[in-house]
Amino acid sequence: MIGRFSDFLKKHALEEKVELKGSFCMERCGEGINWMFNDEVLSSSSVEEGAETFEKRVLEVLKGQTPNGSTERPSEEI
Repeated sequence: MIGRFSDFLKKHALEEKVELKGSFCMERCGEGINWMFNDEVLSSSSVEEGAETFEKRVLEVLKGQTPNGSTERPSEEI
């Protein structure tokens, strides 16, 4: 999963704007692939689903929108 996230960031030259950190299962091992975005823990059933969600979330934040569609200042750390 982190490889897919990293590839996306490199492709869009976002390595300096987004921080990636590795972790095991975040105490949610039975829930699928777990990852955190701006303090929100998310679970994905597949790498593909997780990668699609990650890409959507990153682009929304960088465009100044939250996942629910409201606008706010982009965060420096994702």
